[in-house]
Amino acid sequence: MRALWTVVHRWIGLVLAGFLTMAGLTGAVLSWDHEIDEWLNADMLETPARGPLKTPLELAAAVQASEPRAEISYMTLGLVEGEAAMFMVRSRPDPATGQAPALGYDTVFVDPVSGHITGQRNGRSFALSQRNLMPWLRHLHESLLAPRFWGTDRWGYWFMGSLALLWVADSFVALLLTFPVKLRKSAPRLTAAVGSWWRRWLPSWRVRWGGGTYKLNFDLHRAGGLWVWAVIVIVAFTSFSLNLYREVFYPVMSTVSTTTPGPYETLKPAPQGTLLVPKVSFAQAIAIAQSEAKRLGFAQPAGGIWWGGDFPFYNISFFDPHDETGAMGMGLSNIYVSSDNGEVLGTYRPWHGTAADVFVQLQLPLHSGRILGTPGRVLMSFVGVLVAVLSITGVIIWSVSYTHLRAHETLR
Repeated sequence: MRALWTVVHRWIGLVLAGFLTMAGLTGAVLSWDHEIDEWLNADMLETPARGPLKTPLELAAAVQASEPRAEISYMTLGLVEGEAAMFMVRSRPDPATGQAPALGYDTVFVDPVSGHITGQRNGRSFALSQRNLMPWLRHLHESLLAPRFWGTDRWGYWFMGSLALLWVADSFVALLLTFPVKLRKSAPRLTAAVGSWWRRWLPSWRVRWGGGTYKLNFDLHRAGGLWVWAVIVIVAFTSFSLNLYREVFYPVMSTVSTTTPGPYETLKPAPQGTLLVPKVSFAQAIAIAQSEAKRLGFAQPAGGIWWGGDFPFYNISFFDPHDETGAMGMGLSNIYVSSDNGEVLGTYRPWHGTAADVFVQLQLPLHSGRILGTPGRVLMSFVGVLVAVLSITGVIIWSVSYTHLRAHETLR
């Protein structure tokens, strides 16, 4: 049986190696996405003007005036002096032809004091540049930059989510293969047998630094995986849950436990390639959400509003603009306002709801490490690099073993 599991681990590892190397290294960088982005694009993200802040709607009007063919899908509400406000836009279809002109960008940054546009970028561009490096890496990490075809842009997410589920299973196979061959089952001496088994397992945790190239690679692969095995399982599982959230994860959670579905879970999106037309304006939705937040006692101000066009509601987020990931990485509270009649459709509050609701909320904070703050981000960067090392050493071990096998067969 051990020989079978060895073959299973070897071939799953070879299938996953390239993808995990990419995901590990990009994940290590993305742990510091805001800091790197601000360093690379300070001229766009940092603003020189000082003085009274304009309102988000005034800034939105400036964005709209700069390109009448664009319509806003997200606007920053928590404005900060010295930091550019972000507006996400998409092309507005021509009423006569129904065709949407190419804008060349999907994000606009605006000085909140002067109202001047400080820069633009296309976060979905396949071309890599300094401006879009961090969005480019995120899309590569999440979906392999897979383009839209057959009416959906979810192919890359489905593929990476499926690989993540395979990674979860293989992590348990890998752990099994580090165990000693067997445990003596003599009942009167069970304690001694367990102690003996533990002593025989300890070498699996060690690296023989002076044992030669093959032994070093083998030990790094085996011991490195053991050192962070629990974290790897968490990263692998949350990769699956985030990428296949609507398709698999949430439906299964709702079946096995009690969840509180929100509008994203209960309402159907518009058909692919179509956008809904809101009857309620951004200004009205903001006012409704702020009134509801006051009634519920939200501690944080409104930080942003999203109108995707695919669901019939606005998503208004409440958070501290200086600490977007507060509350142990789950700092966003959301209020959902109907774009048809202004009705409040539901709320999302971190650490509220059933046990299953909190478990669902924990997926992104666990995956990013932000649940532990800065130490968690450091840990995830380390684990990301280590995942790449485990993948590369696994391929080296297979390559050496395969070469020796071929040489043996040749001698025969």
